[in-house]
Amino acid sequence: MTVKSPAIQYNRKKHSKKTLLDLYKGMLLPRMIEEKMLSLLRQGKISKWFSGIGQEAIATAIPLALKPDEYILPMHRNLGVFVNRDIPLHKLFLQWQGKKDGFSKGRDRSFHFGTNEHHIVGMISHLGPQLAVGSGIAMGDKLKKEKKVTLAFTGDGGTSEGDFHEALNVASVWDLPVIFLIENNGYGLSTPIKEQYNCEYLVERGKGYGMESHQIDGNNILEVYETIKSIAQSIRKKPRPVLIEAMTFRMRGHEEASGTKYVPKKLMSEWALKDPISNFEQYLLSLDILTEDLISEIRANNKALIESELKIAYSVPEIQNEETSEEIPDVFSAIKKKSIKKPSKKKSEKRFIDAISDGLKQSMQMHDNLILMGQDIADYGGVFKITDGFLKEFGKDRVRNTPLCESAILGIGLGLSINDYKSMVEMQFADFVTCGFNQIINNLSKTHYRWGQNADVVVRMPTGGGVGAGPFHSQSNEAWFFHSPGLKIVYPSNPHDAKGLLIAAINEPNPVMYFEHKAMYRSLSAEIPDDPYEIEIGKAKIVTEGEDLTIITYGMGVHWAKEVIEAHPHISAELIDLRSLCPLDTETIFNSVNKTGKAIVLHEDSITGGIGGEIVALISENCFQNLDGPVMRCGSLDTPVPFAKALEKHYLPVDRFKLKLLELYEY
Repeated sequence: MTVKSPAIQYNRKKHSKKTLLDLYKGMLLPRMIEEKMLSLLRQGKISKWFSGIGQEAIATAIPLALKPDEYILPMHRNLGVFVNRDIPLHKLFLQWQGKKDGFSKGRDRSFHFGTNEHHIVGMISHLGPQLAVGSGIAMGDKLKKEKKVTLAFTGDGGTSEGDFHEALNVASVWDLPVIFLIENNGYGLSTPIKEQYNCEYLVERGKGYGMESHQIDGNNILEVYETIKSIAQSIRKKPRPVLIEAMTFRMRGHEEASGTKYVPKKLMSEWALKDPISNFEQYLLSLDILTEDLISEIRANNKALIESELKIAYSVPEIQNEETSEEIPDVFSAIKKKSIKKPSKKKSEKRFIDAISDGLKQSMQMHDNLILMGQDIADYGGVFKITDGFLKEFGKDRVRNTPLCESAILGIGLGLSINDYKSMVEMQFADFVTCGFNQIINNLSKTHYRWGQNADVVVRMPTGGGVGAGPFHSQSNEAWFFHSPGLKIVYPSNPHDAKGLLIAAINEPNPVMYFEHKAMYRSLSAEIPDDPYEIEIGKAKIVTEGEDLTIITYGMGVHWAKEVIEAHPHISAELIDLRSLCPLDTETIFNSVNKTGKAIVLHEDSITGGIGGEIVALISENCFQNLDGPVMRCGSLDTPVPFAKALEKHYLPVDRFKLKLLELYEY
């Protein structure tokens, strides 16, 4: 039966009375919650609100069309998703009030949280990155051979971000069972769609990715419900990505403070006639499924529910200063010790590069849920041949060549974590990580702190200079991540530590940036255990003991320091190899400096803003009473890494370190 409401044409098809009523109730409750929240906003009882009024049909139809255990990645106007996944309302209210019993323990507001119990992963403010996370969840389902679909939201404005292109491109290449849904509501904040893209409709972009695409009336709840339900059923049988553009309109400001003065009044009036709730209500009245008395009853029940759930939320006190003890511990997920037997005494001579390969291979054998992703890592074995032969042993599902989409691959890594997988993402060169910076800094590093979700992702970073590779293949960029709580950073200096730290990093439930110096790959060898073993992350190593001064360094700096020490045997230097930059082993550093009374920090990174500055400050604050000289640091020049051999030699701190060390010794 096809019936016209005042502005929307509905086709009931074979939907039962119960389904129709569920859809109506599913829209009405979030609308009434919103109206209450807008009232509380005016009273100053909540701090901010992003309204979805006028868009409820989309957010309501999707959770009702999908299975309860299929993930949805909504945005800040999709209250209907949360309500129709049966999240207790008081829990949502606690979240919006910034109280400890909310999903993010008061650490974030609005819908910036996830809940695995309800199979929802909320957004971050950067909009686009969640599309790749949805792809990662879908990839996990495909690897498990579970017939599921994931749905990720974005807005018309978000489609202009590079993350949109990367997520769709990778999902298409890998045939991932994910629906990308664009809520085209006419404006990205105040920017109209005509200033955002130059195609007639966003759905046309699906063709460029070889992707099936559909445009639907986002205010017609039956059309949204039927489309999502039928596409999801199809994807479960034949995994693939599908792009959907849902045409709708935002009836209020981007957030309440912005207002809608920039929207033409005529446009507001036209869309007001297409209100999804009033139109569907009139439709159900015409079918005698709703009556005025039933509408009044539903509204009264909703109001009572909202008030009772608000009462629960208001009864919970605000977070007090003394309740901050969990802040630091919650930055990282607790490590569940995986027992690795003590390695046998059998050892083999391994180059630095072979030790990394060995650790990676043994980790793949220990974790059948570990996925490797990177450019050219499969058949080709990676540009440095670390994964040579892996494809044959572990198969293409677990050893994956990726398109040049660093951001999407890192987001997929997070999505895989949500779906109980581990991943290793190889940056072909550490320099290329800039293309995925947002995912690392704003998604991987903050996820556990925000909503308790681990991120089992190791990012391998071939780094460092001295190989004549110029400014885009030689950067030492570990300090970029040192200032981002939630990331662990390791930087081995020898084959033994390279293997042990990599295995430990993969065993971690937290994101780890694993730096490996390219100049060491084939220049360093050592006997290391054949069996798997771990080097504890966060523990430094005293390479040589001494009494005169302490040298604190890591990576290639260890070898530069050893050369200088060996050339000056009269200096009794205690050499500390940090091995882990975050967490930093301050106990070992302070004990050594308190013993020797002098300290110098050496790193390959440029001197300004390098990790050395932080270590110097820590020593000055904690060891001042035992210092016999200034705390010094030595690093590379404050220039990009040059290409010419003589220029690169001048850039690196090797010669300057020798002079600094002698100066400190003589002080």
